[in-house]
Amino acid sequence: MMDIEYIDIKSFRQTMLDRRAAGMDFLREMIGMDWEAEGLGVIYILENSATHDVEELAVRITERDRPQIPTVSDIWQIAEMYEREVYDFYGIEFAGHPDMRRLFLRNDWVGFPLRKDYDPSETINPVRLESEKNEEIVREYDIAEDKQLAELVEKMKILHYDQFVINIGPQHPATHGVLRFRLSLEGEVLRKVDIHCGYIHRGIEKMCESRTYPQTLAFTDRLDYLSAHQNRHALCMCIEKAMGLEVTGRVQYIRTIMDELQRIDSHLLMFSCMAMDMGAITSFIYGFRDREKLLDIMEEVTGGRLIQNYNVIGGVQADITPGFAAKVKEYCNDQKKRLKEYYDVFVNNIIFRNRSIGVGILSREDAISFGTTGGTGRASGWACDVRKRHPYALYDKVEFKEIIHTGGDCYDRLLVRLEEIVESIHIIEQLIDNIPEGDFKTKTKPIIKLPEGRFYAAVEGSRGEFGVFIESHGEKTPYRLKFRPMGLPLIAAAQNIMKGHKVADMITIGASLDYVIPDIDR
Repeated sequence: MMDIEYIDIKSFRQTMLDRRAAGMDFLREMIGMDWEAEGLGVIYILENSATHDVEELAVRITERDRPQIPTVSDIWQIAEMYEREVYDFYGIEFAGHPDMRRLFLRNDWVGFPLRKDYDPSETINPVRLESEKNEEIVREYDIAEDKQLAELVEKMKILHYDQFVINIGPQHPATHGVLRFRLSLEGEVLRKVDIHCGYIHRGIEKMCESRTYPQTLAFTDRLDYLSAHQNRHALCMCIEKAMGLEVTGRVQYIRTIMDELQRIDSHLLMFSCMAMDMGAITSFIYGFRDREKLLDIMEEVTGGRLIQNYNVIGGVQADITPGFAAKVKEYCNDQKKRLKEYYDVFVNNIIFRNRSIGVGILSREDAISFGTTGGTGRASGWACDVRKRHPYALYDKVEFKEIIHTGGDCYDRLLVRLEEIVESIHIIEQLIDNIPEGDFKTKTKPIIKLPEGRFYAAVEGSRGEFGVFIESHGEKTPYRLKFRPMGLPLIAAAQNIMKGHKVADMITIGASLDYVIPDIDR
């Protein structure tokens, strides 16, 4: 259970500055809350990137008409995106934030959907058939010393219209989904990047508040579908932690193996799509050829190729098949040989090296400040693997290296993924012949009620830390269920590192960051 320290709004800003000065340089998660009669607020989960110490802080305000909290976007860069998300769904204005626009919903949307008193009536928000107009001026709430509330002021234009402005997406193959980039160009050089999310928003976190805990599981596969196993693992682990339920050793082995197979699947797709984006069709075919063999093995056990539906509370949906171990070992032996082809055809190709080395550099300090965990953070020299920082399942029982590179560019981001395939195979090989006998599922009640409290669990997904926060009021449905996205920090960093590069480089950078849109746009 989380031990949250509540901070008075008057001392909030100084407290957060003090925490950052004390080494809490990683804003792990930021969770908007509506506690109804107790007010609106935000929960902050902070971590020291060196010691991995974690602190949970919260601030609460009773004002509902114009709730305001001081920004921390100048302390942790990722807070700029996180605060826009909280504003979008709860209406909390962050005083001093440089760009207080909605992040996911249309800018003409009425109301804040994650508030408990939100009215979902179609008369308030009818289906609009016309395109929304672009907001052209940055909105900021300045802090005035002689006023109780920060006032809305107009700042600089979002894009520089004395330069050439173009639009890429949301329907564009190289944006890897329905994501839209508005670019301000000087010649071919990007001067400003404005990323628009919100084209596939499904309200998953809102729907979870009216679903039982077993019913919430299906949503996780549909977030980052290339981390379906890890996503479900995190949610099951969070619920099991709250219940005090220990799963069997067989379940731990199966979950760990399936997580690593899913990681290989994702990294192969990343390699393939990056090659496709840059015109290397042969490499694309190689990656998909090998991924299909892996999906055949996973499908035999789970019944799915993309949406897995495998982990359940207390275990897994079905036991592994009799031939599973032999097929996995055969695949691992074959895949290690196939990796050499990727280097020969693509990674060591002079065209790819020229287009990726030194392109889109993300420093270690910025990686931590943006919270870009996963392969992107490790390519910048940040040891951020959840499997090492906060071990779970069997990761403290197996030997594997955390792949770290220091270039922070597109080339290193690909190398990290390919080298992690080798480490995933190494983890699987240590486990596959030692799966213990036992139950593949612990029996649970059909209706699960968690004890009152707040709980958080995280796993190392295919793109970084995937976290699950649950606040329970002792009911059969969660009072609040929040997923930590892996992709939102990635596109936040993208806006920063794309500037100064050319349009063609933007495609390379986006492919190397490896974001998945449904994970961002929940």
